[in-house]
Amino acid sequence: MVIVEDLRKEFVSSYMLPAVQMGLVYESRYYLGTSLARPCISVGLVNAAKKLGAKYISHGATGKGNDQVRFELSVYSLWPEGKIIAPWRLPEFFNRFQGRSDLLEYAKLHDIPVAATPKAPWSTDENIMHISYESGVLEDPAAVPPAGIYKMTRDLEQADDYPSTIDIVFDKGIPVSVTVPSGQQKPLRVTDALALVETLNKLGGQHGVGRIDIVENRFLGLKSRGLYETPAGTILHVAHLDLEAFALDREVLRLKKYLQDRMADFVYNGFWFSPEATYTRKCLEMSQESVTGSVTLKIFKGNVMVLARESSSSLYNKDLVSMDVAGGFSPEDSTGFININAIRLKEYSRFTKHTKL
Repeated sequence: MVIVEDLRKEFVSSYMLPAVQMGLVYESRYYLGTSLARPCISVGLVNAAKKLGAKYISHGATGKGNDQVRFELSVYSLWPEGKIIAPWRLPEFFNRFQGRSDLLEYAKLHDIPVAATPKAPWSTDENIMHISYESGVLEDPAAVPPAGIYKMTRDLEQADDYPSTIDIVFDKGIPVSVTVPSGQQKPLRVTDALALVETLNKLGGQHGVGRIDIVENRFLGLKSRGLYETPAGTILHVAHLDLEAFALDREVLRLKKYLQDRMADFVYNGFWFSPEATYTRKCLEMSQESVTGSVTLKIFKGNVMVLARESSSSLYNKDLVSMDVAGGFSPEDSTGFININAIRLKEYSRFTKHTKL
């Protein structure tokens, strides 16, 4: 029996867009497209196992990678009594198949169709959020990626020669609509979550947005080189980051940055369903109560540029910050503020001059 289930809506609504809301970026660059998919897939796997009365779940993740950890920790969290079979960790398997070339040869011998070939010997993981590429020729960090490897985004040389200006609306940190040029007199407004991501993927792909080539730190302690394409995710993260700075209190924003980095680690390492992740997610969701408004962006030749933003819940006070009116701010107060902050610097300077004599 083969079960094929479309989980795209669930993935976008329950994993991808909440990750945008929380600002999840692993090691400042990776938007976690594969990492977020694993708990979603695990829910589907466990539901299928329970429905069929199965006692075991098997996966094909390698013994060196992150996915074995993500799948198994997720499955054990959802189904503590379940058992897992991981062939790549069984000696009778990995002694016979040392790696990708052995498996490709086996597939060829038995007429098993696979996407990888000796001419394109890299691994890909694709979902509605991104595509990742690793292994094979990409294992050398000094090697330039082969031409034509990317699938979701155009090379900048082939990207559109005209910019696209769009508006994205957020409600408590969750993107709820996008308005894009449609070629008609009236721009197209998209509100369905899945359609919103698909629209931004297409638009971002046309402009070559969302490519990164990085070396990252796996949970097992190994470093790996990966290529990622995340067009919609990149656009949404840029817009959300700008609206957040506009709407949040300064100290809440800094504390939230610490929590989102911890949450990104939890997701990358396979702890989506852990108690610490549940707690942290609730804290991050609370921080987004005032992150409601719209951001106007220009997308062009691989760039996502913020043009403007609006929010009825922003802490921005135009009169208070204006250089043309006092707005209730007394310039004399700055003198005392500077003097108090200068005490520490003066004392440090006096001490270092004394120790140098």
